[in-house]
Amino acid sequence: MKKQYVVFGAGRFGGSIAVTLQSLGCEVIVVDKDPEVIQNIADEVSYAICADVEDAEVFQNLGLKNLDGAIVAIAGNLEASIVTAMQCSEMGVPRIIAKAKNRLHEKILRSVGATRVIYPEVEMGRRVAKYLVADNFTDWIDLSPNFSLVEMDIPHLWCGKSLQELRIREKYNLNIIGFKEGDSVNVRLDPHEPLKEGIVLIVVGANKDLEKFHK
Repeated sequence: MKKQYVVFGAGRFGGSIAVTLQSLGCEVIVVDKDPEVIQNIADEVSYAICADVEDAEVFQNLGLKNLDGAIVAIAGNLEASIVTAMQCSEMGVPRIIAKAKNRLHEKILRSVGATRVIYPEVEMGRRVAKYLVADNFTDWIDLSPNFSLVEMDIPHLWCGKSLQELRIREKYNLNIIGFKEGDSVNVRLDPHEPLKEGIVLIVVGANKDLEKFHK
């Protein structure tokens, strides 16, 4: 059975989430008060509804109790954002991800039921900054304040050697959890298989160990 989500606010952030969820096989409802925005996204999601979330009847008509999660992407209007998160919580939506404008907004969203609050611009800013500094990592994703997942081009000296030979965990305290070759991803690693030139390694480790390895 397909997972079902509702996205409130179809700007660049909300629209991107909605279209991606749909492409991953989910059933997605998008709600936005701008008719032009709804018209533009209508063909890319399951349902696109033009409605103002400040109207309480909107939530009754959506059947939120049956959904797997809600994304509140309307941080520009604090009142609408807070009311939406609260309504989703009261109607039993199990996962509510909300975009916040500042710390006070985050605190209020959590108090009314948001299960996760995010700052997309801040998170992306950190990610880009780490990518620029650690230029041998092609991507850097925070998993927690102390641990991250990175993608890195395989070092030339590692080509042709196996994970068992390299002993990366013992030497660097890092875990190779998979690799990318073109568009394919492989997470079933054979520790005895020689690593190919040109692959991208997917690595998990403590930030201090990743930074040490980079240096």
